[in-house]
Amino acid sequence: MRQTSINEGSRGSSRSGRDWSVRALAVVLAAVAAGAVLTGCGRNEGVGTVTGKAIPSEVLASRSREQAKVSERLAAEAGAEIEPAKQILFGDLHVHSTFSVDAFMMSLPIFQGEGAHPVSDACDFARYCSALDFWSINDHAESLSPLRWQQTKEAIRQCNAVAGDPADPDLVTFLGWEWTQVGRTPSDHYGHKNVIFRDTGEDSVPRRPIHSAGFAAVNMKRQAPLLIRMSVPLLDPANTQRYWNLGELQRAMRETPDCQPDVDTRKLPDDCLEGAATPEVLFRKLNEWGFDSMVIPHGTTWGIYTPALSSWDKQLKPAQHDAGLQRLVEVFSGHGNSEQYRAWTAVEIDEDGTQVCPAPSDGYEPCCWRAGEIIRGRCEDPSSAECEQRAATARRLFIEAGTAGRLTIPDAPIAEWGDCGSCPDCFLGSMYYRPLSSVQYQLALSNFDGTADASDPNRFHFGFIASSDNHRARPGTGYKEFARLLNTESNGPRDKKWLDRMFGDPVPPAERTPEAESVNPYDGSVVGYRVVDFERQSSFFTTGGLAAVHSSGRSRDAIWDALERREVYGTSGERMLLWFNMLNGRDGELPMGSDADFGATPRFRVRAAGSLRQAPGCPEWTATGLEPDRLETLCRGECYNPTDERKRIERIEVVRIRPQKRPGEPVELLIEDPWRTFACDDNGDGCMVEFDDPDYMRGGRDTTYYVRAIQESRPRINAGGVRCDDAECNDARPCYGDYRTPKDDACLEPAAERAWSSPIYLRYDR
Repeated sequence: MRQTSINEGSRGSSRSGRDWSVRALAVVLAAVAAGAVLTGCGRNEGVGTVTGKAIPSEVLASRSREQAKVSERLAAEAGAEIEPAKQILFGDLHVHSTFSVDAFMMSLPIFQGEGAHPVSDACDFARYCSALDFWSINDHAESLSPLRWQQTKEAIRQCNAVAGDPADPDLVTFLGWEWTQVGRTPSDHYGHKNVIFRDTGEDSVPRRPIHSAGFAAVNMKRQAPLLIRMSVPLLDPANTQRYWNLGELQRAMRETPDCQPDVDTRKLPDDCLEGAATPEVLFRKLNEWGFDSMVIPHGTTWGIYTPALSSWDKQLKPAQHDAGLQRLVEVFSGHGNSEQYRAWTAVEIDEDGTQVCPAPSDGYEPCCWRAGEIIRGRCEDPSSAECEQRAATARRLFIEAGTAGRLTIPDAPIAEWGDCGSCPDCFLGSMYYRPLSSVQYQLALSNFDGTADASDPNRFHFGFIASSDNHRARPGTGYKEFARLLNTESNGPRDKKWLDRMFGDPVPPAERTPEAESVNPYDGSVVGYRVVDFERQSSFFTTGGLAAVHSSGRSRDAIWDALERREVYGTSGERMLLWFNMLNGRDGELPMGSDADFGATPRFRVRAAGSLRQAPGCPEWTATGLEPDRLETLCRGECYNPTDERKRIERIEVVRIRPQKRPGEPVELLIEDPWRTFACDDNGDGCMVEFDDPDYMRGGRDTTYYVRAIQESRPRINAGGVRCDDAECNDARPCYGDYRTPKDDACLEPAAERAWSSPIYLRYDR
């Protein structure tokens, strides 16, 4: 087959390109219905059985006592009274099992997977390995058949039944799903949102999950050709049953009818698949049920599936935002940080309305620009006009391919793309970073449509959490940095033979000539998750974050109430303690998450303490609740195992955002990050700072404040991304998820762990 030279400007097909994106679905779904359709051997793998006992009460009491000591010490330093009895509890509100199709694919032998990871594994892992206080299951609704939804509910009830006294359980487990929406263009892209429910009883939760009715839902049902369906089980006969089981998972989705649209959700039958194409429809359906629920956006800057100019402006329109349901946002996960705004974008719009590739700025290199430089490097004379034309064509083709841009040069190795598209000065920023969807950008927005008072526009008032987004039923993976292929989402072919089978040789050796540069532009015919760039993404996956709540107790209701009032914060994975209060509210102190009218100079106090250093192995009490074999299978010899020594807090950073006061006000002028920085002299006892803002009264405008507590660095999986050895990242050393990087290489680089408080939102009292 003749390859197309980029300087000819023609467009071919890239289906032969070596990328996780094009052939991945065809091969990963190679077993689709192979057993179920042809032999009837595929079976539903089920949710497993929760085997662990409740954690000993003394273990829980010791955690509470240790926290109380820190709180009392920092309160005494501030000369403050001890706060009412609240404790900080840690959880993970973003967890997948192999009921999610993508998680199932990761678990397959060809991807170095280790078999099924059912919901019951997540329960025992949360209780014994990561020692969490709460967690939720969030399998993709697009892959939950009526049977699997019913099994999920039963498994969650089983996990809660083990927890002991409901008023003081060892672990609270919430039921939920993920609404996994992907749009082709910025105008129809809304992104991913988790849905969780307060209660788990049959009369307190929906009879069906609600999927996104888009590419994800369609791709879950799509059947591969017969030859493909037969090939993989035959090539890997020792694991035939698992491929058949994947076929059964998809067969159940394909054969379940879609629910009738625009019908009250309570009147629909139980055995249909219900969809909501926009947040507006999702919110409407949840409100029709009337159950206590929350919708939590996540991965908002994750550009691997997000169109380059996708912005959260459209989600602030009254129909697309329900402030009662959408009270929290996930600022960090194992997929990266979504907090920070930057003024650059991956593409720009010229005066003719055409998307063009911007030049690098502020250390950021757009991937469209890198595409041009890759082609320039193949020119005999890089400075020639002909070479510049070829580079310009490469940039244009990259933009036209959208999220499949890397397919336009299929023979370019991962290292040649460097760290293009990443946020170079962000903390663990997500790959292909989209700043117009960042949390800071969201908080700076105002929408003046449909408001009776132009001085009181619609705004996002989110509380901040973090979670893992783990797809191996392992909630709270950030407690220790080990087992990269289990505790992060990195995965890939187990050997070169499978790499070649799945992706082939992008350019046959006979066709590699300087004249024909072996560039095969992507033609746009493959859409959805088949163009996801997971090969490169494996260098950006890290262990996950945690959600922390200031709770009046350990009960389900106490935790839920803390989530609702936004008295929550997120951490990058370690259990740092953080308090952020406004001291001079009209009725006394206001905690993080508060929203108030105020007309004086505000004064704030921050208290923070580092996480407890970890001892190797697992604490003795874990052996009393789980059988040794299961403990080893789940925890791999490493559990949350705190010592008495705390890590140091190095500094406190304050971020100030003054939301738009008029339509079109430039956002980059409204976000001050950091606005203030305070060094901490912490010897392990924590850090306390106080500050005020005299500009609040002088500026006379609404203002939002939140803080970050920055802890001393520790080695962290994939903290170095593609591991650049120079400023231009010409010598990247990717951390592959496949056989090219050894399993025992954790790809560790230093990272300063952190905690993000929920904001305090002040409306200027006129």
